[in-house]
Amino acid sequence: MEWPTTITEAKRIQEEMAGRVRLTTLACTPSTIGGVDAAYANGQTVAAAVVYDYPALTLREEVVAALPTTFPYVPGYLSFREGPAILAAINKLTTLPDLFIVDGQGIAHPRGIGIATFLGVLLGRPTIGSAKSRLVGTYDEPPDLRGSWTPLIYRERTVGAILRTRQGVKPLFISPGHLVTVDEAVVIVLDCCTRYRLPEPQREADHLVGVKKREFPLLDELTAPQGL
Repeated sequence: MEWPTTITEAKRIQEEMAGRVRLTTLACTPSTIGGVDAAYANGQTVAAAVVYDYPALTLREEVVAALPTTFPYVPGYLSFREGPAILAAINKLTTLPDLFIVDGQGIAHPRGIGIATFLGVLLGRPTIGSAKSRLVGTYDEPPDLRGSWTPLIYRERTVGAILRTRQGVKPLFISPGHLVTVDEAVVIVLDCCTRYRLPEPQREADHLVGVKKREFPLLDELTAPQGL
């Protein structure tokens, strides 16, 4: 199946993939956790993927990939804009992590298939969405204490958590992507947060892609993934 070029095609793919999502207890405690993020430069999508040992949070590997940006920016369809470059970066890793933290939404999405869920289904790996802002749902603000959280409710269902990772800073919008529960997602993200608001794998991927997009002319263009 080729990457879609229209919203109609993308919506059909999301609806089909939504039926494959499984929110189950982790089969085992992960020993490695990956982080991915993407940014844009000169008509290209630059993506970073990193791998950390868990729970030690020792950086094991980091890679970058860049591809032409071919899908427009449309809220709710980020997977098709950033997905090809992110998968190209993941394909460069020598170690496929046990779980990914993705800068974006999991099931907290109008069709239950945010970019974290999308990647989880494609990779067959547990994924967690860690977003800086809300896409859907209602919630109560959590207390201003590290580790406090409140449920994110959408269509009378808990689809995530509003998690305070540091006192005195804005909370994160955490939602399970695939093969993990809300409670487990909260614990893992909090475990991965040290001195900063973002969990370390996500923070490093965000930092790396920010640096590399400024060096974009030095990056080799990779071949886009052939399909989904």
